[in-house]
Amino acid sequence: MTAETLRYGAIMVAAGMGIPLLAALNARLGGLIGAPAAAAVVLFAVAFLGAVAVMLATGSTGKLALLPTQPRHLMLAGLLVCFYVLSVTWVAPRFGLGNAITCVLLGQLVSASLIDHFGLFGAILRQMTPLRMAGLAFMAVGVILTQKG
Repeated sequence: MTAETLRYGAIMVAAGMGIPLLAALNARLGGLIGAPAAAAVVLFAVAFLGAVAVMLATGSTGKLALLPTQPRHLMLAGLLVCFYVLSVTWVAPRFGLGNAITCVLLGQLVSASLIDHFGLFGAILRQMTPLRMAGLAFMAVGVILTQKG
């Protein structure tokens, strides 16, 4: 395993660790103010400001001029993150944070495996092997087991 692979893996593990934190913090805010959608608006406003700060710091503001020439379907990513934030903010307090994130993780693994298998959206092709299918099946069993008692 190369140093670059380890670095990328560490970054993504940290990002993955942030997902339950994001869910817990935003679900709590939504509960305290009594409006999950309003909590999501706050989250997106803070995220927007953070993204703008990084864009300014990296000098990539000029790249926004390329947006009109990009495929429109790529903009659906914003709706997907909105769906995730709204759904986890609403569901987690009712279903349990662990339950919600476990189901999210299973969905992510299945979706990511299909995107890789078919090379969708320019992803690196990575075939769905029997070993990968077994891993997904074990994850599904894990989701079921976490729901028992």
